[in-house]
Amino acid sequence: MRFRFTQAAIDTGSARRELLDLGAGGYASFEGWVRDHNEGQRVTHLEYEAFQELAVTEGDRIVTEALKRFPVKHALCIHRVGGLNLGEMAVWVGVSSAHRGEAFDACRFIIDEVKHRVPIWKKEHYRNGDSGWVNCERCAAAPNHSHDHVRHDEPALSAPE
Repeated sequence: MRFRFTQAAIDTGSARRELLDLGAGGYASFEGWVRDHNEGQRVTHLEYEAFQELAVTEGDRIVTEALKRFPVKHALCIHRVGGLNLGEMAVWVGVSSAHRGEAFDACRFIIDEVKHRVPIWKKEHYRNGDSGWVNCERCAAAPNHSHDHVRHDEPALSAPE
């Protein structure tokens, strides 16, 4: 499986070892961390939910596309679900390749596509006591799934409960 979820902290050392290849001279990774602000709000912590069956299928599809599109050896993406505190890693992407350029390009492609296509919802909790659901940029529709999702640039829909 090239895309997976975890409720535990992401073990980057173990994930990186999955990408080792004697033919790879380059390695690139991306770590997405929980920050303390978003769109003028002070964030205290986050919760991630996903339509996991569809999300894993789409996430694997994205990593497979990267492997076909870029001359890379291996690629992997791991995303957290559940509650995360400030500074914790929410997502990790790693790519190994013969050369650094392809690794950077494939890594960026994977994280951009995951944010765009994978049905993952983020609930931000704010310092003022409010909270709000924020989805991926343009998530794939989840058929027969009760989680509608909110985007800051579209009218609000009902959020997961």
